[in-house]
Amino acid sequence: MSRRLVERTAEEIAQLISAENGKPIKWARGEVGRAVSVFRFAAEEARRFNGGEAQRLDTDAGGQGRLALTRRFPKGVVLGIAPFNFPLNLCAHKVAPAIAVGAPIILKPAPATPLSGLILGELLAETDLPAGSWSVLPVANDKMPALVQDERMPVISFTGSDKVGYAIMDSVPRKHCTLELGGNGAAVVLGDFSSDEDLDWAASRIATFSNYQGGQSCISVQRVIADASVYDRLVPRIVEAVEAQVTGDPSDPKTDVGPLVNEDAAKRVESWVDEAVKAGAQLLTGGKRDGATYAPTVLADVPADVTIACEEVFGPVLTVKKVDGEAEAFAAVNDSKYGLQAGVFTHDLQTAFRAHRALEVGGVVIGDAPSYRADQMPYGGVKQSGVGREGVRYAMDDYTYERVMVLTGLAL
Repeated sequence: MSRRLVERTAEEIAQLISAENGKPIKWARGEVGRAVSVFRFAAEEARRFNGGEAQRLDTDAGGQGRLALTRRFPKGVVLGIAPFNFPLNLCAHKVAPAIAVGAPIILKPAPATPLSGLILGELLAETDLPAGSWSVLPVANDKMPALVQDERMPVISFTGSDKVGYAIMDSVPRKHCTLELGGNGAAVVLGDFSSDEDLDWAASRIATFSNYQGGQSCISVQRVIADASVYDRLVPRIVEAVEAQVTGDPSDPKTDVGPLVNEDAAKRVESWVDEAVKAGAQLLTGGKRDGATYAPTVLADVPADVTIACEEVFGPVLTVKKVDGEAEAFAAVNDSKYGLQAGVFTHDLQTAFRAHRALEVGGVVIGDAPSYRADQMPYGGVKQSGVGREGVRYAMDDYTYERVMVLTGLAL
């Protein structure tokens, strides 16, 4: 029912998302489509979830005539805290799994984008869900500590910055916390990905997914790590593809890159780029701010100790780095406090499996940028990129716990 209601008002919601956070309309429409899928996946999983697992106990003498049945039950009320960058889909990722397992949820949308969460609430109000199964509660960030620490909500699902996420977890050590935090996604281009067609594809995907959502995605491309054998041919292609990104009015379907969520965010990105350039980085394109809009930017020769090399930029900026060989490339990916996702451009299947083993991230995307997420797959990171996993089925597990029932021979 929720899925059909979202589908019915898809264009209205897309226009709202674009107006509320400056997301180009083509990306906003894509977000609505993804939210529809999230509710569909949750409905499908609800049919399969909690059917119970039967286990023989008579394999031991003390278990003769006994059978164990294990099912999952909600841990309690979920507090779902959503960010501004995907104000509908990430709300859906909190709400849909909770509905599927029967866990009441209080959804707290981002203060910058409350309307997307509220319109989802309006649609849920049209369903026959029982009273109290969900609430949408816009709350200012300075009022959050009391809500987070409320003992009536034993589960917290948070998507946002690592600083805030770990502060929440530290403040409620007895609660179950799922934290989907930041990243500084790396795209690795290896030496076997070397034809003109290969490099054009890699450059196009890197340019698109370093700048989509204005770079305000935790899996946007921030770091390009290219083998020395392809670096000199790849980098001009990346610059050309970045410069081809259309920046402008987010309501125009032709716009690729809109403004950041506010002018302060653009000023922060500007300050990080300026710091890197002053420290010796080479500005290949971009580097200009106009109000809340920051031009798509490419930097080379970035010193390892500047902010933009270490932190999540959350803006339309990427850096390029030359390495010698696969081992150095993978080491460069892992040389980060974050570990969300990485993309590896290669044709070699054995290299793909080595990347899966070697890269300290939650997801490895082969043949594409790190910015791919299917809403049904497990999604999350390691190191300071988070704890636990989203993705409908995986969130359902996080919201519940196992409870076993032992049936004796008398009951059977």
